[in-house]
Amino acid sequence: MELIATARFKKAMDRASAATAYTKRITKLVSDLAQSGLEVSHPLLEPREKPGRTILLVITGNRGLCGGYNSNVFRQAWARYNELKEQVPQVDFEVSGKRGIAAFKYRGLKGAHAYTHFEDKPAYGEVDVLATRYLEEFTTGALNRLDVAYTRFDGLSRQTAIVETLLPLASLTVEDAAKGPAKKAEEAKKHAGESMYEFLPSAESILEEVVPASFKVKLFKCFLDAAVSEQIARRVAMKSATDNADKLIKALSMNYNRARQSQITGEIMEILGGVEAMKG
Repeated sequence: MELIATARFKKAMDRASAATAYTKRITKLVSDLAQSGLEVSHPLLEPREKPGRTILLVITGNRGLCGGYNSNVFRQAWARYNELKEQVPQVDFEVSGKRGIAAFKYRGLKGAHAYTHFEDKPAYGEVDVLATRYLEEFTTGALNRLDVAYTRFDGLSRQTAIVETLLPLASLTVEDAAKGPAKKAEEAKKHAGESMYEFLPSAESILEEVVPASFKVKLFKCFLDAAVSEQIARRVAMKSATDNADKLIKALSMNYNRARQSQITGEIMEILGGVEAMKG
């Protein structure tokens, strides 16, 4: 299982790495457009003032034997779920992965939707169906907010279970996790009224294409990060299990050899005792 996880991890990491640059760039583009001071607007960029229906999407794995991967995601999701219940009138959660479904079911909760077809190679077409539904509900006002709980892939040695708000898109910036509120406000003020882009035919037409694409790519990146993080966690867990098994085999072999040697010594002593008795 360690070797299989290593092979799958390499393929998943290549896909996640290939999508990272594009995701960051298109998210930065949307952020720049929102702060450029242009008279442009889009429903996905407008925050909702009144609390309304919120969806919490939890991305876990279909299989176990991967250490604390699934439990870490569930812990973050459960904390955000309880937090949202106190703030908004309706919280619906959707779960991807059999482990997450079982964890919520154990606590007597059943998600509005459950997905088990997202494996270690999520396809963009499958995520696009999910993203399109979220976009339609958000645009029509049936959805006010979308939070996603998953494991973010920061590097080979670091994967972090987090909860991100993907809708509305105004909450998304590339450096949100690294910068404080003062720093972000300062940069927003600095770039206000400045535009680094020329739009043809118009900024509105560009936004109609870029903003939904930004959300879909961001959601797809969440699934890619979850897939590669799961394989890394499984590889580490299986390596630890292999090392523990080797130590256990060595300890059991030593105990067996000692017991066998003790038995042989006892049998020899019995034979020698019998011989001495016959001589007497």
